[in-house]
Amino acid sequence: MKFKYLIIVCVLFSSCEFFNFKKIENQQLLDTIVDFSKVDASPSFVECKDKIDRERLACFRSTIHQKLSENLAIHKIKVKDSIDETISVFLSINSKGNISLKEVVSSDNIKTQIPSIDSLLKICVDKLPKISPALKRSIPVNTEYQLPIRIIFKK
Repeated sequence: MKFKYLIIVCVLFSSCEFFNFKKIENQQLLDTIVDFSKVDASPSFVECKDKIDRERLACFRSTIHQKLSENLAIHKIKVKDSIDETISVFLSINSKGNISLKEVVSSDNIKTQIPSIDSLLKICVDKLPKISPALKRSIPVNTEYQLPIRIIFKK
């Protein structure tokens, strides 16, 4: 008799929904990755897609610098004094390949002389083409990228 109760209790517990843990199928919660060494494939532009590993990342860096420089050169920026400083631009690349400006860190001198630097960079970043997102285990992931930009104006 005790054996029958034991079997009934085991069957009840094994079929009970209470002990069924939720499984997320075909979904994976992914955080934003800041370090590109933690992804299988770094983000890239179309012209960098055929390159491998370090070459691909170097191509991405040089292409993003080139495209932002070209976009910034279009704008007429006037300054009172000479400037030779580096600012940090933090970019976010989502899993769909869209790039957005997160933050601009600059000195008080640059903020005073070029108060519109944040909005100019936002416009320039918005003009960037769509990017192939970084991949982690073949899944597109969000990444963040810190881009140093050297600002040089001679009076």
